[in-house]
Amino acid sequence: MPIDVHAVVEGPEDAPVVLLSNSLGTTLEMWDPQVPALAERFRVVRYDTRGHGRSPSPQGDSTVDDLADDVLALLDRLHVARAHVVGLSIGGMTGLRLAARDPERVDRLAVLCTSAHPGNPDAWTDRAATARSQGTGSLADAVVGRWFTPGWAAEHPDVVARMRQGIADCDDEGYASCCAAVGALDLRDQLDAVTAPTLVVSGADDPALPPEHQEAIAAGITGAALLTLSPAAHIANVEQAEHVTAALLAHLGGIR
Repeated sequence: MPIDVHAVVEGPEDAPVVLLSNSLGTTLEMWDPQVPALAERFRVVRYDTRGHGRSPSPQGDSTVDDLADDVLALLDRLHVARAHVVGLSIGGMTGLRLAARDPERVDRLAVLCTSAHPGNPDAWTDRAATARSQGTGSLADAVVGRWFTPGWAAEHPDVVARMRQGIADCDDEGYASCCAAVGALDLRDQLDAVTAPTLVVSGADDPALPPEHQEAIAAGITGAALLTLSPAAHIANVEQAEHVTAALLAHLGGIR
């Protein structure tokens, strides 16, 4: 059953809809750098992935289909037949599955710092077990350490501290449930089913999902464009906010 995820809607009511899907361990607030510019031109729908922020947590493991079903339920609730979809990390995985499975609901697609096959399922099983037994706070330092390049992190300690706290505040079961979805994911044979015009954004310094993951996505989707940002680690939309915002506006057709 889909989860009734928490969402915030901004921008002109009659504008094309852009849906923003967050990374594991964050909330819809991760898109704060992009929303002001996007909301001038689009109806922006951002939401907390199940088990994150103000969205309810499932019991037990989730799958990428569960995450995609949550998005469809949200769009249906908002009476949105078709939307541009933008997602980072697990949000990008959700977007890829949605675009391959339900192409009539996705106009344009942008996926950032994500993968069609993260691999290493045992590591994701271990991370989920740690979240359940020791809490997400026990993972926060290691996780946030992969999110930003060292130089940027040193110059923005307040941002790093805020996002670290966000990981620690994440519901233990909700985080673990989504770890299971990532660990089991393999969309490699579905990439050719994605017909939406697609932008793939890569962080050159991303240790969580290095550029070869995004290169594989771009190679598997006909006509996909690949943009590699440097310096940038996993949360590239924060570290390279202006570049990501400009790339999204150009790809989604929001430049006037």
